[in-house]
Amino acid sequence: MDAAVDPGAATTGEMLTADPANDGVDAAVAAARRVVAALLHAGGNSAAEMNDVAGRLNAIAEHLEEHAPGTDERLVDMWAGEGVARHDPVTGPENAIAPPLHVYGLPDGSVSGTVTLGLPYQGPPGCVHGGVSALLLDHTLGVANAWGPGPSGMTGTLTLRYRRRTPLFEELTVSARQVSHTGRKIRTVGTISAGGEVCVEADGLFIEVDLPVPR
Repeated sequence: MDAAVDPGAATTGEMLTADPANDGVDAAVAAARRVVAALLHAGGNSAAEMNDVAGRLNAIAEHLEEHAPGTDERLVDMWAGEGVARHDPVTGPENAIAPPLHVYGLPDGSVSGTVTLGLPYQGPPGCVHGGVSALLLDHTLGVANAWGPGPSGMTGTLTLRYRRRTPLFEELTVSARQVSHTGRKIRTVGTISAGGEVCVEADGLFIEVDLPVPR
């Protein structure tokens, strides 16, 4: 792994993830994240009346479904803007499964952000699921491609090295940098760190492609 990413990079610079833009939507999504975490913390031994909870949650879901636009319209809306999506499962303020991670573009061409993950992202007890680490890094490497001096592209391969446990309930720094561009091939590297120590390293090969623009 290249020593190309500074795990301790400060989350300062230009924000590359969506700012809150709709007080009602953002508040509802934050509440949904809280419900997911609360359900996991409650578990099967909770004294809460779970059948009643399920009924109330289903009523909310039915209300939202009745007032939702068509899927095609949402796909276009989600991708609108300057490449800063509100929908994605890593940084999107409209996506309840996003932690969310906030990524910043730094003057040296790298990107970095911090996030603290709870039980919804657990794999081994007290540790972030390895697949969640891959999700965070794949997205952040893509953001680095968009921010850096070279072209952007689609993930071809993503190679991860899990160096140590990635802890829950502790601030994590996710960083990435594009390191080379040869023809259509783009190489980008990244890390997830906790307490100044690298937990996961990523080495990604991206392929430059022309993406269709939704109409």
